[in-house]
Amino acid sequence: MKKGIFISFEGTDGAGKSTQIAFAEDYFKSRGYDVVMTREPGGTPIGEKLREILLDKSNSEMSSVTEMMIYSAARAQLVAEVIRPALEAGQVVICDRFVDSSIAYQAFGRGLGDAVSTVNSFAIGDSMPDLTVFLDLDPAIGRSRIGKTDMDRLEQEDIDFFYRVYNGYRELAEANPDRIASVNAAGTVDEVRAEIEAAFARILRRISDDE
Repeated sequence: MKKGIFISFEGTDGAGKSTQIAFAEDYFKSRGYDVVMTREPGGTPIGEKLREILLDKSNSEMSSVTEMMIYSAARAQLVAEVIRPALEAGQVVICDRFVDSSIAYQAFGRGLGDAVSTVNSFAIGDSMPDLTVFLDLDPAIGRSRIGKTDMDRLEQEDIDFFYRVYNGYRELAEANPDRIASVNAAGTVDEVRAEIEAAFARILRRISDDE
């Protein structure tokens, strides 16, 4: 492989990302790829500290702009410390959330608009995913899956916020069909997995054709 492959997973809470991310790791490892697993916010010592700040329920007075900047800072560190070096080494990077999360949650959910993309352009540079798997699930169904106990700061938002986020994801998917694969996450685990596997096959073919 001349360069690595960067895959991100997106979706509102309860869409089943953890299950399908574990499948993705097995999929690429079983085909002989060196896989790096990471997550957002977090993935580095600095990023994990920022994650604690972002999700801490006691930080209820955090402004939307502050939230945007902290997410971007954590992402910049992750790109510099983990993602870019792994891609340069020809590895497969699988990331639980990336820049699309900020656009969905802060641009659409918080109403910050284009400022989110502008700020994050400095954080990620040219390190965009080759493939983003968007697990498309109605937020009300997702919230019923995760329950209401021990919610973090973001999970405590009302359902209207999550519908704005969800609509943001759908707009992103419609605007970026070559990168974002929308997967119906309301199906069975095996049905969802089959759609994701088809998306993986497409990206591998595309990369092979480019070489």
